Amino acid sequence: MKRIEVVAAVICQGGRVFATQRGYGEWKDWWEFPGGKMEAGETPEAALKREIREELSAEISVGRLLGTVEHDYPAFHLTMHCYFCSLLSEALRLNEHEAARWLAKEELGGVRWLPADLQLIEQLKSIDL
Repeated sequence: MKRIEVVAAVICQGGRVFATQRGYGEWKDWWEFPGGKMEAGETPEAALKREIREELSAEISVGRLLGTVEHDYPAFHLTMHCYFCSLLSEALRLNEHEAARWLAKEELGGVRWLPADLQLIEQLKSIDL
């Protein structure tokens, strides 16, 4: 089975978490944490900063590792390293996603998350944001 390694930014601000809605592909319209594939020789932190610049035209500070999710999709196995992050710039521009929302803890169940991201949602519901 094909293996894909990615990073995801759990951006928290004011007790809310930033979520993005995919605008393309098989999982179009599903919600996820922004991020993407790591490039060869890239650290997870460097990959996250690059991906957020590409996807949101924003700068972030990468904090502690929330966890690593392992998930089998029908066509590949996903390893997703998830980090708490904070914005260093206020402006966000959606370059790849069709929508975005800041969700309070009690709103996390109100969107259709990608299957791998669901594991993070349960963790986030049990901690202070």
